[in-house]
Amino acid sequence: MAATTLPADLTIPQRSFGNLVELFAKEAKYEIVKNVRIPVYAASTIFFPLMFYVLFAIVLGSGNPVTRSESATYMLATLGTFGVMGVSLFGFGVSLAMERGQGWLQVKRASPMPLAAYFTAKVVSAMAFSAVIALALMAIGFAFGNVRLSAVQSAELVGILMLAAIPFGSMGLALGYLAKPNSAPALVNLTYLPMSFCSGLWIPIFLLPHGLQQVARVLPPFHISQLALRAIGMSRDTSSIGSHVQTLVGFTLLFLGIAAFLYRRDEGQLYG
Repeated sequence: MAATTLPADLTIPQRSFGNLVELFAKEAKYEIVKNVRIPVYAASTIFFPLMFYVLFAIVLGSGNPVTRSESATYMLATLGTFGVMGVSLFGFGVSLAMERGQGWLQVKRASPMPLAAYFTAKVVSAMAFSAVIALALMAIGFAFGNVRLSAVQSAELVGILMLAAIPFGSMGLALGYLAKPNSAPALVNLTYLPMSFCSGLWIPIFLLPHGLQQVARVLPPFHISQLALRAIGMSRDTSSIGSHVQTLVGFTLLFLGIAAFLYRRDEGQLYG
């Protein structure tokens, strides 16, 4: 009886650099389009920081033009950080958990597309939404809050808030692999809202109790907001830029490590 042999040389498609760039760009484009078409994500992640900014910086500070200008300028950085954190945690954490539950990641693993394109697309989408939030906050501040920033300060603020999607995205990635689809929104909110308050994003950090000020220094939103405040000349923190950056890099690597561990565990449950 003759044995039937099957070809065993499964080859991985070889792509040129140009093909890879095109593939990553298309994946990022479709991720952005997907998020724009989800009103709950697009509207809430952009609307809430803008609503808080109008309420706390514009309406409540309307009595004294000088105070309103200072408050509106200060909150560009803190509520901008708040908005970027929401975009990243929901864009990674909730989205990833739901797509895992739908089996979409299994499809991605089975396809010849590099899995890195999937995660890169989420980073690009978070950065794009972060830029929209930053620009919308500045437009409101310039128009109604007597905010005065130079072009360089404005560009630095937008750049810092866009880059903030990387450390916050690493946390969202870990939460996305940790949570189930139904529990992901609750888990993200339980992380997002207390961390925002304790980091001084709603109330200036120097007005918080001393104990909370010390807690804030181990939380990433504090370091992002201080970098943003320094860019617009509103920071009272005496720490160096390097110390903030080092903390954020360490935080990013920590959560990427946690996410990698959870990814392997998830893969073992599917194929082990």
